[in-house]
Amino acid sequence: MNDAPRSLPAITTQTVLDRIQATRAQAHARLMEFLSIPSVSAQPAHAPDCRRAAAWARTELDAIGFATRLVETPGHPVLLATRVGPAGAPHLLYYGHYDVQPAEPFALWTSPPFTPTLTEGRHGPIITARGAVDDKGQVTMWLEALRAWHEVAGGPPATITVVLEGEEEVGSVNLEAFLLDHAPELRAADIAIISDTGMWDIDTPAITTRLRGLVYAELQVRGPSRDLHSGLYGGSALNPINALTRILGGLQDEQGRVQLPGFYEDVAETATAQATEWAALGFDEAAFLGEIGLSTPAGEAGRPAVERLWARPTMDINGISGGYQGPGAKTVIASEASAKVSFRLVAGQNPPDILAAFETFVADHTPPGYHVEIRAHSMAPGFEVSAANPYVGLARQVLAEEYQRDAVLIGSGGSIPVVESLRRILGLDTLLMGFGLNDDQVHSPNEKFDVRCLDHGTNAHARLLGALARYI
Repeated sequence: MNDAPRSLPAITTQTVLDRIQATRAQAHARLMEFLSIPSVSAQPAHAPDCRRAAAWARTELDAIGFATRLVETPGHPVLLATRVGPAGAPHLLYYGHYDVQPAEPFALWTSPPFTPTLTEGRHGPIITARGAVDDKGQVTMWLEALRAWHEVAGGPPATITVVLEGEEEVGSVNLEAFLLDHAPELRAADIAIISDTGMWDIDTPAITTRLRGLVYAELQVRGPSRDLHSGLYGGSALNPINALTRILGGLQDEQGRVQLPGFYEDVAETATAQATEWAALGFDEAAFLGEIGLSTPAGEAGRPAVERLWARPTMDINGISGGYQGPGAKTVIASEASAKVSFRLVAGQNPPDILAAFETFVADHTPPGYHVEIRAHSMAPGFEVSAANPYVGLARQVLAEEYQRDAVLIGSGGSIPVVESLRRILGLDTLLMGFGLNDDQVHSPNEKFDVRCLDHGTNAHARLLGALARYI
């Protein structure tokens, strides 16, 4: 079905928005049904629920004229759906995920995590459930926008491909193979659209144009052939834990700069226009830190907080172990020690080069006679979409229309690996237009999504479709 270009009746986007408004109650009910499926990808007992969530989404897309199929993987299936739009219309690839994080500890939830509950929040009604904002609620926004275009105009004013995976919360371990297998048809898209990010605040829409990448490695230092009595050998045998902490302590100077050779060579300075826009956001770092019980900023000295969070690379020690960890005392010099270290990278930095620089630094600081092993666990480059990208400009326009205020371009200190995969494998840039808030408690008990954000997001996606097709 829908394998030939169509023509659409001459309508206005406002007609579609009116349809969305008239059917909000039904759309909210569908989201509640979606949220009630405990599609926890990390837990084998919920594998049937993951398949049920994929089937639920497939049924919804079938109902609005998409050709759909579940593509099997060694894990949970990927839902692939297509609908051909009018001749000459743009081709959009919508990505999302139907899987959710485990809900434990259940005792901290104010209502059962898979019994979605509507209550009153700070900014009006909120939906509380696991997956409310990450990512079922945000998937629902563009799904309902597509539904409204179907009901009003007989279909969306663009060719649409949907990729909905079920393993995002466990690292998307089978997604790259799927993208490679289906690359010929997926590469036909002009842009990927993802709603899995956030706004600046409840009143200010945002487009995320940069994500930090990652190098995550484990470092193990081995010294003496066995654990030693610290009284008998202390003062003669260097403790591997001491050796490790000296290495780790040298990775960053007192000004917060990472000391790997060449670490900053490919790091571009933030453009003046971007820095000016960020400064105008009025980010309150004292309040940001105060919420987590801290008061003193860290990171590179002399740089604004937002720049440190979004546009500068970092180094962190994520775990360290060695020696006796049990109750009481045991005066031992351990034979080995280990640490897990991550480097958050920005666009331009090459993860293999950073790993090589880390290996060089460690080798140069390892004491004679001690053996060091480094194992890389994950690597992904940083990502940036130019503010001059026409899709970014169009998204800013429709968000301004929906919110009656300008959308801001923001960054994220975290990573969304699929964004890099879409660019590397398919050659696609991604429009990250999300509607989450900082207090949505993503991955935590009592995850929620403000109905206000849900409704504005649905409208914005409908507006974007209309603007792309010039039906405005």
